[in-house]
Amino acid sequence: AKYHFGSSIYHTDEFISNKTYITIKETELSFLGNIKDKCILHRQCHFGLDTLSLARLGAKKAIGIDLSNIAIDKASQLAEQTNLNHVAQFICCNIYQIRNYLKINDNNDLFDIVFTSYGTTRWFLDLNKWAQIIEDYLKPDSSFIIVDFHPMVWTFDNQEEHLLTYSYFNCGPIIEYTKGTYTDPSAPIEQKSIRWNHSLSDIIMALIEHHLKIDLFKEFDSLPLNYFNNLCQLSDHQQY
Repeated sequence: AKYHFGSSIYHTDEFISNKTYITIKETELSFLGNIKDKCILHRQCHFGLDTLSLARLGAKKAIGIDLSNIAIDKASQLAEQTNLNHVAQFICCNIYQIRNYLKINDNNDLFDIVFTSYGTTRWFLDLNKWAQIIEDYLKPDSSFIIVDFHPMVWTFDNQEEHLLTYSYFNCGPIIEYTKGTYTDPSAPIEQKSIRWNHSLSDIIMALIEHHLKIDLFKEFDSLPLNYFNNLCQLSDHQQY
């Protein structure tokens, strides 16, 4: 998060200066629909731009959750800078431990929408726990919305050749050592990451087994960012 805040990928300065600017992309907007007066739980919110965008779109309450204390500190600062802290709140915690931080006393504490996007399931070993928490925080007849890269993306390595390296299925933890970040490959940082690959069927069945009905499922032929750093940009300048 430290190296992401000022990246051109996120347009943070424009978000601060332009009160109508939002970072949620057209694809997510089409799934979210009209969120005016809705209570939304945003999982893996990073430093909060999409959570704050939900507030700008009229949400009654938008709570962002992320594991990184640096990201959550930035998100809270942004909420104050943009005068959205009366709608948006941020919690730093492991999603598996969310019940210790976000209490449910009755249905009034539940959410109309649980939302997550881009780089989601790959950070979780146990999709049953992941889906159980989604179920726990949703009101009856409410919605879980996930927009993410196709799991096939995670089968390629991070090298320039992007070789097919990892199994599409969950064969245990994948440990990678990388230099830089996805926003700046030259950033002076070395990272160890641990992730798990989950197939589409694993993800969908985890949700079904926790009583969520699949109303809509779509796949697309482009990405919203230059994930591999050498993709071709499409004519609309937003997809690769």
